Amino acid sequence: MRKLLVAALILLLAQALTGSAQERDPEDAGTRIDPSGIISGRLDDDNPREVFFIDGLRGEVIQFELRAIDGDLDPVLAVFDSRGALEFYRDDSAGSLGVSQDLTLKANGRYFLIVGRFGFHLGSSTGEYELRLIRAGVISEQGSALRYGDSVIGTISQTEPHAYYTFEAEQGDILAISMVRSSGDLDPYLKVISAQRFVIAENDDQAGAETRNARIGDLIIEQTGMYIIMATRYREAAGDSSGSFVLSIEEAEDSGAGTLQLAPLPIAFGESRSAALSHQQYERFYTFSASRNDLVTISMSRGSVGELDSYLILTDANFTPIVEDDDSGVGQNAMIADYPIPADGKYHIVATRFEGGKGTSIGEFLLSLDAFGNAVEAIPDDAVSISYGTSVPGKISDENDRDLYAFYARQGEVITVSMTRVDGDLDAYLELLNGAQEVVLSNDDGGNGQNALIDNYTIPHSGLYFIRARRFFGSEGGNANTAGGYVLVLAERFG
Repeated sequence: MRKLLVAALILLLAQALTGSAQERDPEDAGTRIDPSGIISGRLDDDNPREVFFIDGLRGEVIQFELRAIDGDLDPVLAVFDSRGALEFYRDDSAGSLGVSQDLTLKANGRYFLIVGRFGFHLGSSTGEYELRLIRAGVISEQGSALRYGDSVIGTISQTEPHAYYTFEAEQGDILAISMVRSSGDLDPYLKVISAQRFVIAENDDQAGAETRNARIGDLIIEQTGMYIIMATRYREAAGDSSGSFVLSIEEAEDSGAGTLQLAPLPIAFGESRSAALSHQQYERFYTFSASRNDLVTISMSRGSVGELDSYLILTDANFTPIVEDDDSGVGQNAMIADYPIPADGKYHIVATRFEGGKGTSIGEFLLSLDAFGNAVEAIPDDAVSISYGTSVPGKISDENDRDLYAFYARQGEVITVSMTRVDGDLDAYLELLNGAQEVVLSNDDGGNGQNALIDNYTIPHSGLYFIRARRFFGSEGGNANTAGGYVLVLAERFG
């Protein structure tokens, strides 16, 4: 009778799990836990079961240990794969009211753990439990998925000259992969292959070592994703060496720390990252993606350790500096505030110190990245969005006696606006307006002839500004009906 009840409960659990997976996002199907760790809880009439999940890799060996802590709880454990197929169901182990079970994962994916009492809602036992998960390692079979710190044993032979393993990596990770002969006359050879099947690194004999062992050191991951390790021998299928090997994958100490330009650390809007600068490591690199006219604020604040004089550089995807700042934050803190992104794409942040390599300050810092909307989202339909360095042609006539342009400017920037006639008898006239379209400055003949020029104007406040290009129609003299083509130029002045 007990066996029939167990079978019925397994069926009900499987149906409940697959049904919930179809009805809701997998991220909501239980509580995420690590493949190594301890969790605890309580089961009773109001809560006869709890659901957890782990994200596992093919070949991993996970040990599950479930035990009752108090009460008369009779705990049970069921594990399902992402499709709802049962991996195992256990009630009692070795005559005790607890479960001890090892599981070798068959594929990469999500595995669901259901901790319950025997009988679940039909049961009667109650009490607290403890579930311990131990990642015992990974099997050495070809095709296993490795995590950093794993080592596996394999064999290269005349019939099997290749062995393949996979691993997941994040952009900015710095890795070392080694293949050491443990028997035979094997001449190890290593390749790392991207998900797109491109070889991104390979090695025959470790540089500087009097050995034929292979080692790929300081491998910088440029794109997050899955990678393949091919363990083979010199000349691969055409080679003649054979034997066993030990393959290891390790993460460098400074991996994911943004210590190299080639391995910038990703940072998202609303995120902060802490680090430290020293005389040896006086700059760190971060990367983010943004859209044109996003208003970005980057701050670099000195931490509690050291007396760092922070300095910020925002660069494009090629590390060409766009804007820099020393002390716009409080004290010696750096801040690039409300900067409008010039184009869609990837950008880099260089967090360094005043005078960079020649500087003397060191210490901890906190880097923050924020976005505050879009610089041009409030531009009305009758205005044309422009930016510094823009040259715009236009035409003034009786049918179109004025044109309106909009641009975003930051406090302290110095700008020049010119309106130059190119044909007709146009008497050019310029007006600079604030965000409320109130005139703050105007000019009639500041340029040569009847051309208009607003020269070296310092922006008082960050925000949206407008330029109105029209013809002069003054009350005292002059021809109010001039017309013709013009070119308008908006430029930022430096120094």
